[in-house]
Amino acid sequence: MTRSGNEAIDQAASIAETTGSRNLPSWGDLPLPADTANLRDGADLHSGLLALLPMVGVWRGEGVAHGLGDDGADLAFAEQIIVSHDGQNFLNWQSRSWSVDNRGGFVAPLFRESGFWRISEDDSIELVLAHAEGAVELFYGKPLSQTAWEVATDALVCSATAPKLHGAKRLLGIAEDGSLAYVEERLVDGELAPRLSAKLDRYAG
Repeated sequence: MTRSGNEAIDQAASIAETTGSRNLPSWGDLPLPADTANLRDGADLHSGLLALLPMVGVWRGEGVAHGLGDDGADLAFAEQIIVSHDGQNFLNWQSRSWSVDNRGGFVAPLFRESGFWRISEDDSIELVLAHAEGAVELFYGKPLSQTAWEVATDALVCSATAPKLHGAKRLLGIAEDGSLAYVEERLVDGELAPRLSAKLDRYAG
């Protein structure tokens, strides 16, 4: 069911009653604008990023790593994603995840990545990601709508000690309940296969 614009605004306002007062901690001792994950606080969002605006915030939730558990089983994980900016024409992206047991309890650290989103005047998206495991990845893509984005790997470099990765496609979007959902597929034997999927609620912003 498609929501009306008024319904989406009402829902966002309801979520903001809890999350709107939260933001990233700031030391305040650098001669630069502080990163902010809250559009109500800090530097104004650069006008060139309006097509990515709904992503800004701190997101927390759970997901599934498909086939990455013991003996090829699915692996449950929890994740925090921070999407912030400092007024310049890019978004900062930071993701940390950890495996969890069947009650949601912490088991072990999992993936960690950091990067930057950019979008050009013709709405071409550029995402540069560095993975803690030793890979750097360049994605290109387009917005699918005002609240959904798709990017695919254009270049991938792995260090000598990194696990072998192949190209990927990521689909991200704001779900009807206001959460951030994504699916990552990676090439396996020349075919895209689901690797990660998650749904995260807005925690701040």
